[in-house]
Amino acid sequence: MTRRDVKTTTLVGTILEEEVVLSLADVCRASRLSAERVIEMAEEGIIEPVGRSPERWRFHGASLQRLRCAQRLEEDLGVNTAGIALVLDLMDELERLRARLGRFE
Repeated sequence: MTRRDVKTTTLVGTILEEEVVLSLADVCRASRLSAERVIEMAEEGIIEPVGRSPERWRFHGASLQRLRCAQRLEEDLGVNTAGIALVLDLMDELERLRARLGRFE
C-alpha cells in the first residue's frame, strides 16, 4: 500500500445571523480591532451600537460585516474613516435602489 499526500484546505470564518448580539469586546475580538478603533467607527456612523455607553454597547451581526468591509476599504484602498462612512452609506443606498428596482421588473 502506498501513502498518498493529501492536501487539506481549512476555511476559517464566522457566520452571524441578524439576531446575534455582540458586546464591544466580542466585536473587537472578532474584527481584531482595538476598542478605540471600534468606538471611533461607531462615532463616525460606520456601525450603530445599541446602548448609552461603550461598556453597555451591543452590536448586531451586520455591524461586524460592516467593520470587515471598512477594514478592506482602509487597508486595500487607503480610505480614511470619514470616507469609509460615506462609501458604506452609498453602498447601502445602492442596495436599497437595486431592491426597489427589482420590484418593478
